[in-house]
Formats: sequence, C-alpha cells, structure tokens
Amino acid sequence: MFSKQPTKSDSSKSPARLDPPPQSLSDGASNRKAPTVASLIAENLTVEGGISGEGELHIDGIVRGDVRIGKLTIGDTGHVEGSIFAEAVEARGRVIGAITAKQVRLYGTCYVDGDITHEQLAMETGAFFQGRSLKFQRPPAPPAEAPAKPAPPALEAPASAPAATSSSTPQAKPVF
Repeated sequence: MFSKQPTKSDSSKSPARLDPPPQSLSDGASNRKAPTVASLIAENLTVEGGISGEGELHIDGIVRGDVRIGKLTIGDTGHVEGSIFAEAVEARGRVIGAITAKQVRLYGTCYVDGDITHEQLAMETGAFFQGRSLKFQRPPAPPAEAPAKPAPPALEAPASAPAATSSSTPQAKPVF
C-alpha cells in the first residue's frame, strides 16, 4: 500500500507537491497578533481634544489636549499642547506640557517645555528641554511573607523601646 515505487510516468510529473499544513499548525498561526501600524495625525491636521488608546501614534500635525497612548512618536512637524502619558515617547517636534513615560527619547530637533517623569531618559545634542526631569521609580514590592505575619508584633517593638529609655540614667540623644 505505501511501498509504491515511482515509475517513468510518475517521474514526468512535478516532483514537488505542496500539501496544506496540518490543522494544528494553522490554528497556532491565527492566534498570533498581526503587527499593527501606527495611527497617523498628518501634518495638515489639527486635533482639539484628548486622544487615548493602547497602540502606537505618530503625530506630524497639531494636538491640543492630553494624549494617553502605548507608544508615541512626535515627528519634526508635530506639536502637542497638553500632557502625554505613554509607555514610550520619541520626540522630534514640539511639546508644551508634561510627559510621563517609561522611556523618553528627545532627538536633536525637539523642543520640550514641561516636566518629564520617566524611568529612562535619552537626549541628543541640540534637544531643547525646559522643565524638571523626575525619575519615576516603582515602589518596591512587599515581601511575600509580609501579609502572613500579624501586625501586632511590629507594633509591640516601639512600645517596649520607650520603657528601656526611661531608665534612671539619662541617655544622650544623637545630634545630626
């Protein structure tokens, strides 16, 4: 049944035959997200009001309002008047307002007038930045054991400390 040997008539046919992939492989490929294209606000557009979303946005025009987006790119002719909240910001144009993002990159052609709160900040030579650079650090995660311990023992330690300091001999206070 499976031991068919090619004959001369079989070899004249096209030897390469493409079968469709098995069903399990095609299902896995359909579960992947297709790469998304950044939305664009073109040079001749002006947006009055806020913009929010989870994707990417490229601004070559003017936005007057707050921008909340996953990744923001401000082109050479782009102009934002308002606060920016994003995961990553690349600025080549003009920003009048605060920027809050994990990663901020200011190119040599950009003009930023406002505070920048960031985890990572990169500035090229020629970039104009007037404002405060504030390093955003996430608060340390509480230890996994902290919720398991009861709170009263932690409160008892300060209560016992005053009893020790109220001994008959006066103790000197540290001077800073």
